[in-house]
Amino acid sequence: MAERLPIFLFALVMAAIPFIPGMPPFWIALLDNIGLSALVAMGLVLLTGVGGLTSFGQAAFCGFGAYTTAVLTTAYGLSPWLSLPLSLIVSGIAAVVLGLITVRLSGHYLPLGTLAWGIGLFYLFSKLEFLGRNDGISGVPPLSIGSLKMIDPGTIYFAIWIAVLLSALLTVNLLDSRTGRAIRALRRGHVAAEAFGIHTPRAKLLVFIHAAVLAGLSGWLYAHFERTVNPTPFGVQAGIEYLFIAVVGGAGYVWGGVLGAAIVVILKEILQSYLPYLFHGEGQLETIVFGILLVMLLQLAPTGVWPWLTARLPGKPGRKRPDTSLTLPARPQAAATAAVLLRIDNARKQFGGVVAVNNVSFDVHAREIVALIGPNGAGKSTTFNLVTGVLTSSGGRISVLGKDIHNAPPQEVVKLGVARTFQHVKLVPDMTVLENVAIGAHLRGHAGAVSSLLRLDRADEARLLAEAARQIERVGLGDQIDQLAGNLSLGQQRIVEIARALCVDPILLLLDEPAAGLRHMEKQQLAALLRQLRDGGMSVLLVEHDMGFVMNLADRIVVLDFGTKIAEGTPADIKAHPDVIKAYLGAVA
Repeated sequence: MAERLPIFLFALVMAAIPFIPGMPPFWIALLDNIGLSALVAMGLVLLTGVGGLTSFGQAAFCGFGAYTTAVLTTAYGLSPWLSLPLSLIVSGIAAVVLGLITVRLSGHYLPLGTLAWGIGLFYLFSKLEFLGRNDGISGVPPLSIGSLKMIDPGTIYFAIWIAVLLSALLTVNLLDSRTGRAIRALRRGHVAAEAFGIHTPRAKLLVFIHAAVLAGLSGWLYAHFERTVNPTPFGVQAGIEYLFIAVVGGAGYVWGGVLGAAIVVILKEILQSYLPYLFHGEGQLETIVFGILLVMLLQLAPTGVWPWLTARLPGKPGRKRPDTSLTLPARPQAAATAAVLLRIDNARKQFGGVVAVNNVSFDVHAREIVALIGPNGAGKSTTFNLVTGVLTSSGGRISVLGKDIHNAPPQEVVKLGVARTFQHVKLVPDMTVLENVAIGAHLRGHAGAVSSLLRLDRADEARLLAEAARQIERVGLGDQIDQLAGNLSLGQQRIVEIARALCVDPILLLLDEPAAGLRHMEKQQLAALLRQLRDGGMSVLLVEHDMGFVMNLADRIVVLDFGTKIAEGTPADIKAHPDVIKAYLGAVA
């Protein structure tokens, strides 16, 4: 409840502003415009700052919301309130159509794609006859409640800011959930997210639709605020400005979207009002000064003004620790007693003319630690990627518990109880250790986006966080549970990755160089943990270059050289194997 208190106080302050004696109507109108911009910026915070999807076309979704209500209320006489769900639905459908194409793009193609359809939709709005072409649609009726008509800025003010507060609460709820963690995981790329069962195209489309619906809501309110709709406010220039607002406020922070809207809208108004007096009517100077001031502001606060301000406020109380007495259903142990958990039969992977994995075969049995070793470039990580579905194989067969997973997607592989870490750490640095580890339990939760928005997922969320907290304690990082993952040392980050993988409740754990960056005592603790996992019924397949660590831990070792298996056996057998000595350990050994 304490975390909601600032929101409640903010709502009280905003509600009191219109009743301040002598408050100029101009400032109320300015606050209305700030609220309209804040709605779009909040969507961009989620889309760009959290989901990592840059969009220059959000103004077009405002156009969908505005034009839908303008047409329905003027041409068909529909009540403005009844047009609200239809405006949001039209914006959402447009987001689905455009999102199915756009979210599959990556790199610079993604923002260029949004720029392209943003320009196209702007010209579409200005050419369609039933939308009034460039003249638009006038005579849009005002919002009304009974006899109260929201004609002036002071009356529609409450509708706008109630929409802002509700949208902010819903967006915060979404981020603070299983679905929100899936969205935030997208910023580190799709590989790690998919390895724990997150369907990345679906998560991207969800955040795309959420941002579009918020923009559509802003457009609906704009139409009834201005009471006229034309294409001008829905062009690419407005889309770029909305992105500016999100970045200035703090991309990734919901309330940063509101703060950014206030800064940009007020700054533009001040410059447009006073610069002509200072420079004797010279035109367009406000645009130049506006750009310079924004650059200076971002130099001062490169991550945005909101995080810059909150970092300087007195420390807020830490998050309540999860109740570790709550549990998730465990994976049936009967599966872990199978004789062979993983079977790799003549696995092959070619990249053009390069054979990275050359007809490799070996098994991993129940309650066994198997090490995969070899020189750099031997094909060890590629083999891991074939097993977990990150790469498609060029030949052979791979099965888990007798089930063929040949070229299965990572989401299907992890469902079978195969979890992994990565050679290069793939954590979300601005999420806490607890939040990062909870991503591993994604498939063990069931609450969806709607439940998260309405905060009906609290029981499910509590169990997921409790499981994450247990695994963090298990690997010895209980004191770091609320630390940002990016603030940890490399060795600690690798241990966090292991905790995240353990949240899957796996029967087979794949560890890619888990001891890299660990000190001697930390390696000993890791070895003890892996032995404990093996004795508890879990199997481990690991890639490691520390031979002392491997020889003292592994039950069996498989050696690769240039993608080909050259030896397999116990640590004692491998130490004495002549091909291993020649290819890997060295002739002197």
